[in-house]
Amino acid sequence: MVSNFLLPSDGSKTAQSAARYAVDLAKQLNSSIIGLSVIDQRSFITQTVSASKTARHNIQPIEDYLKEAAEGYAGEIKKLCDKSGVAAKISIKIGHPVEEIVKEAKRSKADLIVMGSRGRSALSVTILGSVSYGVLHNDKGIPTLIVRG
Repeated sequence: MVSNFLLPSDGSKTAQSAARYAVDLAKQLNSSIIGLSVIDQRSFITQTVSASKTARHNIQPIEDYLKEAAEGYAGEIKKLCDKSGVAAKISIKIGHPVEEIVKEAKRSKADLIVMGSRGRSALSVTILGSVSYGVLHNDKGIPTLIVRG
């Protein structure tokens, strides 16, 4: 029985498609969802985000900007779950996305990971990398459902 889903999100359209799919499935199965957003630690640099690119129109460290974005992505999952009557918690992690998704799935005893994928070719995955590909091939213990966007 699938009672606990892990739903990672980076805010992309494919992640949003996966979220809608997961929430519908969780509602049918009377399951709960853990919405996860991972701040990629490789993004941390000492530069700032320009005032024109931020909602507050001020200069803020990139870490703060990324944290706000991650909270927003996870918050959207929570809103979608609340609207559909699905129990949900959110989690924000900092690290390498593949590693953090796998760790959170194990820590939370997720029965299923549901995530989006852009459906890139094998060559582009090799060159550019893919979080969904990494999760599929790094964690053999937890089933993973990939929703193509």
